[in-house]
Amino acid sequence: MNVANVVQVLAGLSWMLVIGSLVFAGAMVARRGNVGRVVPLVIGAVVLAVVLNVTAAGLVFIQPEERGVVITALKQAEAQQGIRTQALGPGLNWIVPFFENVQVYTISRQTYTMSSAVGEGQVSSDDSIQARTKDGQQVAIDASVIYAIDPTKVVDLHITWQARYEDQVVRPVARAAIRNAVSQFGIEEIVSSKRGELEQLVTDEIAQSFSDQNLILGDFLLRNITFSEEYAKAVEQKQIAEQLAQQAKFVVEQRKQEAEQARQVAKGQADAAVIAAKGAADARLIQADAEAKALELIAAALQDSPDLLQYTYIQKLGPNVQVMLVPANSPYLFPLPTMTPAPSVSPTFPEPTPAPTTTP
Repeated sequence: MNVANVVQVLAGLSWMLVIGSLVFAGAMVARRGNVGRVVPLVIGAVVLAVVLNVTAAGLVFIQPEERGVVITALKQAEAQQGIRTQALGPGLNWIVPFFENVQVYTISRQTYTMSSAVGEGQVSSDDSIQARTKDGQQVAIDASVIYAIDPTKVVDLHITWQARYEDQVVRPVARAAIRNAVSQFGIEEIVSSKRGELEQLVTDEIAQSFSDQNLILGDFLLRNITFSEEYAKAVEQKQIAEQLAQQAKFVVEQRKQEAEQARQVAKGQADAAVIAAKGAADARLIQADAEAKALELIAAALQDSPDLLQYTYIQKLGPNVQVMLVPANSPYLFPLPTMTPAPSVSPTFPEPTPAPTTTP
């Protein structure tokens, strides 16, 4: 509770004191008591009540988030149109009792919402902004305007609009700016690519208009955009078509990837076959080279030791093989013939045939 409120409470109580003193004085008169002692009490109570009420009427306490416009009935050099040129600042202020009063305005931020949802905005019914785009489509805009009174121009605002600034400035200016901005864009631009540009255009126009009317724009919020039922169906069908196209494109890309993968596998197999063939060829060349070098070494060894070939041959035949050397000093070996005689065969003669017998 501030000082001004305390004084007002005391001023109210002072009248109760006056009433009480008058009742007491009446009781004294009825009892034929000493009225002279009661009169000063009544006068003192009346004077105290008048002083407290005058003081309460002259004291005004302004909160930090408020400014007070003084409306005066006095002709003062610093007043214009019956209003002081300077608004009252925060704290305890003094005005001329009964000749001046104060209209208090808040300078803190306020929000004015226009929405299609019932009970969401300042208007309980559907209060969305109906606007038409550049290509003739009808849209409904839900928006909020955050604003404040310019603390340095509270008096000018009061002279021009008094307490009507919300209904006669904030609301119509915001709705007009939204309609003007929407008419400069196509509906697809509002939906996708240029929504931010739309918000900025509305913000700039509202800020300029508010500045001319002693208000400060804090922010503009584009809450929602609603389309007509026909356009909403068209957008839905378009989105379905785009999704199908994307799905088909995905399938094509998948097939391309599968084909590329198969090509890479085939290429890998071909490369592997080439590498294997090259490796086999290189191995064969190495083997042939080794065999050639071995033959060269063998030929050199035979040239130095001619009997080495015969010795090696004998070693390969084994110890159980009978051989003979024919003729002497011949480099060739021949198998020894078997000594087992062949079985004899006796000649077989036919038996004589008996002569026929003749009967005389």
